[in-house]
Amino acid sequence: MSGLITSHYKMLFVMSRFGIPLGFGDKTIEEVCSENDIDVATFLVIVEILLEAANYRHIIDNQDISVQEVVSYLKSSHDYFLNYRLPNIRENLYNIVNQDKDEISNELAKAIIYYFDEYVAEVKKHMEYENMMVFPYIESLIDNRKEESYSIDVFARQHNHVEERLTEFKNIIIKYYPAKSTNEIHSVLFDIFVCEEDLFSHISVEDKLLVPIVQKLENKVKVK
Repeated sequence: MSGLITSHYKMLFVMSRFGIPLGFGDKTIEEVCSENDIDVATFLVIVEILLEAANYRHIIDNQDISVQEVVSYLKSSHDYFLNYRLPNIRENLYNIVNQDKDEISNELAKAIIYYFDEYVAEVKKHMEYENMMVFPYIESLIDNRKEESYSIDVFARQHNHVEERLTEFKNIIIKYYPAKSTNEIHSVLFDIFVCEEDLFSHISVEDKLLVPIVQKLENKVKVK
C-alpha cells in the first residue's frame, strides 16, 4: 500500500474516501483493505480507473464489486468537494482578489467571485441530485426493490461533466488576471488544477464503474 501512495500521491484521495488511515507500515493492499473492512476488488478497480489503466474492465467483468462501497466512496467524495475543497478555494480566492484591489478593478474582483460561486452552485446541484435521487435508487436495488419510474440509464444520459466550467475559470485567471505574479495566486491556481483533475477522476468513477455495475444489478432485481 505504501508503494502505491508514494508512486501515485493522488491515491491519498482514495484512502481518505475509503476512510483508510495512514500508518500501515509494509502491509499489502489486500491486508490494509481487510483490516478496514473494505472489499479489495472494489478498492483496486477504483485505483485502476483513476490511474487510467487498461485492465479495469477485466476487474468489473470478473469480480463481484461492492455497489454499496462504491456509493459510500462517491458520497464521501461529494462531502469533500462541497464542504472542504471548494469552500477552501473560494476563501483563498476571495482573500487574494481583495488583497490585489490596487491592481485590479472592483468589478473584476466581484466578477471572479461571482463566477466561482455560480460554478459551485452548479456542482452542488449536480451532486445533490445524485445524493437525493441516484444513490437512494441504487440503495433500493441493493435491498432488492426496483422502481419502474427510474433507471441508471437516465442518470448516464444526463450526466454532465462539472469539471469543464472549472477549466474555463482557471483559464480566465491565467489569461486575464492583471495583478503581479504572487505566491498566493499561483497557490490557488494550483489548488484549482488539482480540484479539476480530482473532479474528472470522480466523474470517471461514476461513468466507468457506477453505471455498469448498477446496470448489472438492475438486471438481477425484479420490478416490484
